[in-house]
Amino acid sequence: MIPIHPVSDAGAAQQPASATSGDTVGLWLKPGKISLPASPPLSLYVHIPWCVRKCPYCDFNSHAAPSPLPQAGEGPGERAVSAATARAGWQIPEDAYLDALRADLEQSLPLVWGRPVHTVFIGGGTPSLLSAAGMDRLLSDIRAMLPLDPGAEITMEANPGTFEAERFASYRASGINRLSIGIQSFNDTHLEALGRIHGGTEARAAIEIALRHFDNVNLDLMYALPRQTLAQCQQDVETALSYRTSHLSLYQLTLEPNTMFARFPPALPDDDTAYDMQQWIEARTAEQGFRHYETSAYAQPHREARHNLNYWRFGDYLGIGAGAHGKLSFAHRVLRQMRYKHPATYIEQALAGKPVQEEHDVSAADLPFEFMLNALRLTDGVPAGLFADHTGLPLHTIGRELARATEKGLLEPDPTVIRPTELGRRFLNDLQGMFLKD
Repeated sequence: MIPIHPVSDAGAAQQPASATSGDTVGLWLKPGKISLPASPPLSLYVHIPWCVRKCPYCDFNSHAAPSPLPQAGEGPGERAVSAATARAGWQIPEDAYLDALRADLEQSLPLVWGRPVHTVFIGGGTPSLLSAAGMDRLLSDIRAMLPLDPGAEITMEANPGTFEAERFASYRASGINRLSIGIQSFNDTHLEALGRIHGGTEARAAIEIALRHFDNVNLDLMYALPRQTLAQCQQDVETALSYRTSHLSLYQLTLEPNTMFARFPPALPDDDTAYDMQQWIEARTAEQGFRHYETSAYAQPHREARHNLNYWRFGDYLGIGAGAHGKLSFAHRVLRQMRYKHPATYIEQALAGKPVQEEHDVSAADLPFEFMLNALRLTDGVPAGLFADHTGLPLHTIGRELARATEKGLLEPDPTVIRPTELGRRFLNDLQGMFLKD
């Protein structure tokens, strides 16, 4: 970690003319109600907002791109179209969007000046809709403007309907060193219910292509799917385990507001069945050497997602791209930002030097809950001292809540660490809610 201090006149003179004004930076350096001893580790998040088709369960900022793919309701075989054929119909304004990302990053530089970037995550949407040349340009721009750590973890999300071996080899050559594949299921019936553009055959082919070029691969799967049985859940997980990837993300399907599934809820397994699925997943992945280190994340030794760990430890991240969120720390305050959500609006505003739609100073009263909301997701919790380091508040700010949670058996009775018990992990929402101020 590096000390936080005001930007010197000499440093300001070296900043690009198109970057955020000195007055804006100075605002965040003024005295406030907290005092951070050092800046947390810094990550970069890049959002690519387009998908071939919007999934009915998805509440992310994603937008369907025009595509020649058949419509929902057709069988998996009919839905499967080669990536080359499909991409010809995707009308993504790639060059304009990459111009906007570069402008966004450039104007953000004074807010992160001189801070090394330890991880990069390119998410979406479907980042694998970018051409090989487009991805190479994006990573080149990032390296040109940010002090990227030589051993930085650089992750890209990809969906099976977009896989071509040659293109993914180019992604690897450009610097992507970790791939996260949105499989969700290997069962054609469940994939169709989820609105996915791929079938089980395409999912398996995508994993095989990925493993030819990457040695650090995550598979995203969901369970408690519409009408899914425990046996079907087990079959999905067994198939994923057979590929011996380094990381699994296993999410229980939830009906999020403002999604098609929220408006037209499908028939989901009951709570007891969903719990049986979760318990079996935890036991089976442990047998295969995976450690359940976060609520939905399972990793082989030393293969945890470093980017996500930085989120959960309340680290900093600069978010660029349509709808991207960011959290940046200064000496006496923590800043949250959100970019314009619609891609066309974002491109226009970013090229005009104004990509940020909303930003605010996180209040001292809200910081404890925001910290605990993330930290309590980790099986190992966090060192107790990290609270003061990353919020600028003394630990006794949450002393009463810590004591109450410990008395209820939700936190381990260890003063050196903030760590949920097994009971606390099971009732995580209740535990997190104890730190929410009225």
